[in-house]
Amino acid sequence: MDAGQIVLLGTAASLAAGSATAVGALPIFTPWRLSARVQDAFLGFAAGVMLAASFFSLIVPALDAAGTLYSSRTGPASIVVAGILLGAIAVWVIDRIAPHQHFIQGREGSDIVKLRKIWLFVIAITIHNFPEGLAVGVGYGAGDVAKGTTLAVGIGLQNVPEGLAVALALVSEGYTRRYAFIVAALSGLVEPIGGFLGAAAVTYSQPMLPWGLAFAAGAMLYVISHEIIPETHRRGFQNQATTGLMIGLCLMLFLDVTLG
Repeated sequence: MDAGQIVLLGTAASLAAGSATAVGALPIFTPWRLSARVQDAFLGFAAGVMLAASFFSLIVPALDAAGTLYSSRTGPASIVVAGILLGAIAVWVIDRIAPHQHFIQGREGSDIVKLRKIWLFVIAITIHNFPEGLAVGVGYGAGDVAKGTTLAVGIGLQNVPEGLAVALALVSEGYTRRYAFIVAALSGLVEPIGGFLGAAAVTYSQPMLPWGLAFAAGAMLYVISHEIIPETHRRGFQNQATTGLMIGLCLMLFLDVTLG
């Protein structure tokens, strides 16, 4: 498989994973509503999938890839640590600069630009989803199709409850179900952008592979710690959220071992 095919495959897989947000938003058209308890459990599941993917599908392969470049142990470890920190810092900078709206915590970021609340939600969703698409693209760019597929499946699974949470939050703000569904579906379309950039970067520059894997892991770990987990612990349902996290982590571990 040549470089162009790998980039195309990584982009397509990240598009498929991002489209899962639309699948998750579909129940918004049904008469039943999910309780806050169930919503937090689903978000915890998403955090567990991302946490497992960060370590087993990104950090460990990053160490292996860096190990082929350096004979010492300090070289690979230093590259991966630096990549993780750079990924976290990148999302932190975006989080600080871009005005956006958390579902529970409220508004955060710069107040220079006055935006309607709907666009604050969209920016927040973009911050969350871009590192996921980047991770899928980098996974395929590493040349391991099985590993990339595992990442795409895992990210797609966690996007389902995320899409539902987004749609429910928008409806609670007074928007129509149709509008909430469209916005939730479109929120996943940022992932193929990240997928293309990640796949292209590491495919055409192999020394960038460990950096790209670690960078994607750091970005995802920041989102997990700073965004998802705090959101799931604000309404008193932390036990359900933690249960969901453990299920998501174990499921992603199982998929990584069996598919990868």
